[in-house]
Amino acid sequence: MKNVSLALNAVLVIAVGVLYYLQFSGSKANSVSGSTGAVPSKIAFINADTVLKYYEYTKANTDILEAKGKRLESDMKNRATSLQGEIENYQRTRNSLTIGQAQAIEEDLGKKQQNFQMFQERVQQELMNDQETLSRNLYGKVTTYLKTYGSQNGLQVVLKFDRSSDLFFASDSLDISKQVIAGLNEEYRSEKNVKPDSTSVKK
Repeated sequence: MKNVSLALNAVLVIAVGVLYYLQFSGSKANSVSGSTGAVPSKIAFINADTVLKYYEYTKANTDILEAKGKRLESDMKNRATSLQGEIENYQRTRNSLTIGQAQAIEEDLGKKQQNFQMFQERVQQELMNDQETLSRNLYGKVTTYLKTYGSQNGLQVVLKFDRSSDLFFASDSLDISKQVIAGLNEEYRSEKNVKPDSTSVKK
């Protein structure tokens, strides 16, 4: 989903880890001069689109969200059809009604229209909240994993690569997308076995 993709792009553009510097060396020359040298950065990158496509957590929860959206959309259509039927029925029988009867039906239909509009707004807000929850969870999971992976593999920076990024070229040897996807999926399967509902979007 578009919001999820944007959220992942925001996550992956953040460099994981910070650059750090060498401690003072033990040699007399460095002790006297007080000079330090920066450690050459060890950099890697991941393809944002590839990670998004193959991360099982994203797919599973996106499917849940889409199914919920279709169910709510169907509910709205049924309500709209029912309301439209009542309106058309009133229009057909209006001439045979007294003024009082017509006014009472119009007031009732007006309330039902207002309730329907409120329902539409509530559904839209609920789906937006679910998307934000999924994006927030995705942000946390990917960021946490990359920090751990970077620490374990001596990485100082992990960059995002996609069509919208500023990274125009990088050697394939720096691409850790496959390793990250494998690690994320292994972590997701483990969590799912222990806590079956922990990665589901709340309804």
